[in-house]
Amino acid sequence: MLKVNAISFQYKSKKPVLIDINFQLKKGKHLCVMGESGCGKSTLLKIIYGLLDVDKGAVFWDDIQILGPKEHLVPGMEFIKHVAQDFDLMPFTSVSENIKKHLSRFYPEESEKRTQELLEVIELTDFANTKVKNLSGGQQQRVAIARALAKEPKLLLLDEPFGQIDNFKKNSLRRRLFSYLKGKKIACIVATHDAEEALSFADQMLVIQNNKLIASGTPKELYLNPQVKYVAALFEDVNEIVIDNKPQLLYPHQIKITENSGLNGVVLNSYLKGSFWLIEVDFDGQKIFVNHDFNLKKETKVTLSF
Repeated sequence: MLKVNAISFQYKSKKPVLIDINFQLKKGKHLCVMGESGCGKSTLLKIIYGLLDVDKGAVFWDDIQILGPKEHLVPGMEFIKHVAQDFDLMPFTSVSENIKKHLSRFYPEESEKRTQELLEVIELTDFANTKVKNLSGGQQQRVAIARALAKEPKLLLLDEPFGQIDNFKKNSLRRRLFSYLKGKKIACIVATHDAEEALSFADQMLVIQNNKLIASGTPKELYLNPQVKYVAALFEDVNEIVIDNKPQLLYPHQIKITENSGLNGVVLNSYLKGSFWLIEVDFDGQKIFVNHDFNLKKETKVTLSF
């Protein structure tokens, strides 16, 4: 089990980056860390890996304390792998050679079998002999993930792992990767802006705002019962509406355009979202968003139900 016990950290001569962050993660479970840029997500992963020394608190994997560069000449724990946003690959060698970098040369058949397995996971089998420098940024990102998995770590840390990968490839790759991690019982922490990764693949979710942990729970719990607008807005557009002097948080799909409800509004704009339209409405001086089956012209008068 990973135990992060009330850690705080700041870089020299700067304001605190993380303040009293506290959580646990069981072996084989997946955790998604969300928050806006600069909130400390990447720094948290570096601390867990052992690249930074905390100012306060401690990090443990079971009974092993994870210590930073003050205690280790070569920072980083052997049983943890960290895939940062700079991939640190060997550009003039092939994809296969990058994956094999940490595999034993004394067992070439096992090494080759493992490499082929990981090439399938990252969907780059056809690029096995291509030099990394000739790959796109998204392809290099996938190679970095495969290389981190080569020796089957107990914990995998991924920092915006699909940020450079095209949407049409991202969905199948995520399904394949997270299914593989579950099958191998490899724990995983993903720092991301993408709520779909949390909702579809994570067992736990943390939300960091202003360098503090403001929400934790299952993605479903945080999505269905957000306590503050910041958490709800990580998932999708959210309306903070005052009804009878009481503020409410409602997603666009929770508001309906109906007939004769007595709650009047005027259409400001319409946005095609694929299978539905997102309608921007002026309701009692408040700008709100509503999902609707078809387009509505500007200045159309509508009535709403909540």
